[in-house]
Amino acid sequence: MRVACIGECMVELSERPDGSLARGFGGDTLNTALYLARLGVAVDYVTALGDDVWSDEMAASWGQEGIGLGAVRRMPGRMPGLYIIRTDPAGERSFHYWRDRAAARDLFTGPDAAGTRAALATYDLVYVSGISLSLYGAGGRAALGETLSALRARGGRVAFDTNYRPRGWPDRDEARTTFRAALAQADLIFASVEDLDWLFGETGEDEVLRHRGRAEIVLKASGRSGPVARVLHGASDTAVPAGPVERVVDTTAAGDSFAAGYLAARLAGLAPEAAAGEAHRLAGAVIGHRGAVIPRDAMPAMAFRPPDPAA
Repeated sequence: MRVACIGECMVELSERPDGSLARGFGGDTLNTALYLARLGVAVDYVTALGDDVWSDEMAASWGQEGIGLGAVRRMPGRMPGLYIIRTDPAGERSFHYWRDRAAARDLFTGPDAAGTRAALATYDLVYVSGISLSLYGAGGRAALGETLSALRARGGRVAFDTNYRPRGWPDRDEARTTFRAALAQADLIFASVEDLDWLFGETGEDEVLRHRGRAEIVLKASGRSGPVARVLHGASDTAVPAGPVERVVDTTAAGDSFAAGYLAARLAGLAPEAAAGEAHRLAGAVIGHRGAVIPRDAMPAMAFRPPDPAA
């Protein structure tokens, strides 16, 4: 099974309580790729980097995590984007971006894009998010859509996460049009009620549920006692609540790790409802640590994969 995650990794500056900044690297689909790799899935990251020292460090760190680098394009004279995370006392975070000239924005345009498209169409499963789609202009999104259509025509599958950041889009109408097209093309949909409300208003859930029966859907919401994943596949519609979490330090990458846990569990043969439980388990561990990437020895034991004794 060949899996690819499409998107962008940026230089991450995380603001500490005393106002100082800690530097790292991050991005939503990159976080998902990293946790997939830690869970034993053979995954490649599909993106573009520059020829600068930060791009070199990014690629090296991905390789150390076991992420495949064969689909990473390097663009001379370009650099990654930059963002700052601020986290409030409740663990909720806000993002501030500087990414207009990031190399990843031109992944599906330019003279080397044909090679990226040809390679991408050969994967068995491709994971893309709403943030990924916000990177590319109309031409880039059209090229990506054609590539995913070719992949699906040969039996591959597409997973789409509705991760939505309003600042990444020129207006909501463009975002709505793009998300509707992505939802129609997805075989597996990860959606959060919060994202859907921001983007579509009261009709948000309907935009996803209209694909019920055609696509496997995981609809995430906040319940009274914690997160709940509504899992819909075939005629089944099951609410899977998260278990108790000891502490919430930082919710960064909660959704990204949830998607990784779910995908890894499904690829290992677990049923959708059981996969949602495993996804909650991983996300619960992630939000107990500061930052998107938790230490390897903090990875929880999963039903389909025991802890790595070498971690």
